[in-house]
Formats: sequence, structure tokens, C-alpha cells
Amino acid sequence: MLQIFSRIATRGPRRVICASNSYSLNYRSTSTSDPMKSNEMLGAQETVSTEADLSCSANVQSTPDIEKKYVHRVYDAIAPHFSSTRFAKWPKVAGFLNSLRPGSLILDAGCGNGKYLGFSPDCFFIGCDISPPLIEICAGRGHEVLVADAVNLPYRDNFGDAAISIAVLHHLSTDARRRKAIEELIRVVRKGGFVLITVWAVEQEDKSLLSKWTPLCEKYNEEWVDPSSPPVRNRSTTVLESIAETDEGTSAVKQRNDNLKRNNDFLDDKANLTCSNSSNINEHQKTQQEYFVPWHLPFHRAEISGASAAALDNGFAKKDDKKGTVVYSRYYHVFVEGELQRLVAGINNAAVVDQFYDKSNWCIVLEKL
Repeated sequence: MLQIFSRIATRGPRRVICASNSYSLNYRSTSTSDPMKSNEMLGAQETVSTEADLSCSANVQSTPDIEKKYVHRVYDAIAPHFSSTRFAKWPKVAGFLNSLRPGSLILDAGCGNGKYLGFSPDCFFIGCDISPPLIEICAGRGHEVLVADAVNLPYRDNFGDAAISIAVLHHLSTDARRRKAIEELIRVVRKGGFVLITVWAVEQEDKSLLSKWTPLCEKYNEEWVDPSSPPVRNRSTTVLESIAETDEGTSAVKQRNDNLKRNNDFLDDKANLTCSNSSNINEHQKTQQEYFVPWHLPFHRAEISGASAAALDNGFAKKDDKKGTVVYSRYYHVFVEGELQRLVAGINNAAVVDQFYDKSNWCIVLEKL
């Protein structure tokens, strides 16, 4: 089976597979006359067509700096700790996966540590994520995975029976990229296949969480997201995951921490000045949707001595001595009610078959037409 999935993950023209599934008795389903056999899974992936690549605009293809620095690099740096906190399966996601027929081929795009891969022993799972360290964790657990971008999936058209995107789209910083990611999920499933997407909601059940997040004011947001504008925080081009793990003496650590405090005080003052009015947003103003959400990496974690030390030195993270953590900021675009539906509107080959709010997430199920 591992060899079969390795063949799936190779590029090049392959045979199209055929499978059958049904999402729910409540949804329209299609099936084929023959169930999928394991040998028919060979070649379920091929190079994405040149035409599709050309149709993807430059601003969608190129990753904005805010995603590189405050999504990619952060998850690369915190991957082991993040993975240790991600084990519970959401009931709604579990229900979706359980509703698929045995033999279904399922893609988890943005699979993280792979907690949904292999969820059902009767189905076949493959996964991808933008973070190499998270993919290494998945591979170490025996899953079939590869590193890939959600807006440019390296799979052939119509190869899968279902795809899931769990808590991924809110890390994409523009409408164009979020819509492109949805189009990619639809592209890779067969006609009659289903796509489940979940995203963080502005309407959080725990309202106090919003006060713990740092809002990006409009000016700050434009400087980060608009590709024609230079990023504000371009202090370093260090790639966090490339920093080697090293042991340092106490004096070196103290000197580094003193320097970090000065650097972080400067960055905090600048952010406070730039976004001084962000906390005053009220119901009469535009809904705040762009945030930096903290991730607290405990001092005792092994990651602290390597990538996190570099992150502190370069201003990507700061220390919280009271909590005993290194704090990373993760970029989020939190969704308002109906926003997922608006992104899907105009995509002619998919229909919304379910939409719901669950555990502070907006969720949508699509069927490919």
C-alpha cells in the first residue's frame, strides 16, 4: 500500500481512478458500477496542467510575506509542540469522514500532524501541508504525505472522492488566495465528490479570546498584504527551520535575552503606535478580521534552544517570563458569517450542500457538479 501511495504522489500522466462514496443520506450522491480496487489507485496524481498554472494570477501564486513569516516560519518552529496539542478529532469532521463509503480516497489539504489521516481503516488517506517539520511528523507515523501549497495542489484533476481543509484557509491573507484554495480542493475531487472546509469565526463562543489577540489595523494590514507595498517588519531573512540546535552558556543566554528585550520593546511600541485605534472598534465600524494570535512555546521544550533562539534574536518571537514561554504570533483572517459562501459563489462546478457553525468555526460542505 505504501508503494501505491508513493505512485500517487509522483508527477506525470497516470490513469484516472474510479471510486464510489456517499456523503450522507441527506445529500445527493453518485456512484459507479464498479467499486475501487487498490490497484486502480495507481497514478491518481499527475502534474497540474500548464493551463491551470497560467490562469493563476501572480499575486495568488506568490506567497505574501505575512504568510511566510507569521504562518510558515511559525509552524516550522513550533511543529513538535503544536503536534503534541493536536490529537482530539472534531465530531463534525469525524461525522463527515464516517459518512464516506469504504474504499474512498480522501485528501487532507493542510493536514498538520496528520490526526485525521488514517481516521477510517476502510478508506485511503493522503495528506499535504506547507510545513516540512509537520510533514516529517506525519511521515514518521506512516502516513502518505508531501509538502505542498494549498493554493497550488500537486494532484491531478478528479482523483479523489473527498477532500478536507480543516482550519487552513484562515491563514491565507487575501480573498484571491482563499478562493483559489477552495477551487483547488474542488478540482482534485471527482464529480459527485465532497469537500469539507472549516475556518475560525469572528463570532467566537469565548468572547474573551478576542482580547488576547492583536488586531492588525487597516494601515498595517495593507502594508503586509498588498504585494506592491514593502512589508513593515523586514528586519531579517533568516529561515527559522534552518537554525541548528546548539547549547549556549548562561552568560550568552543572558546577553541575548537583554538584546531581545530591547528589540521586542521597540517592536511592541511600533505596533502600539501603528494600531493605537484598533482596540476601539465598535459595532458601527468595519468588523475586525485580521489578527495575530499568540502561540506560547514553553521554555522546557527542546525547540527553544534552536529555532526559537533565532526567532527571538530576529524579532519573530518574544519572551513571556511570567508564563515561562516564547510567544509566536500567527496570522489569522477570521471569517464572518456567510463569507465562505461568498467565496464559493461563482464557482460553477460546485454546490453548497451544508453549512453550519461549530465550536467557533464556520463550516461548509461542497459537492462537485
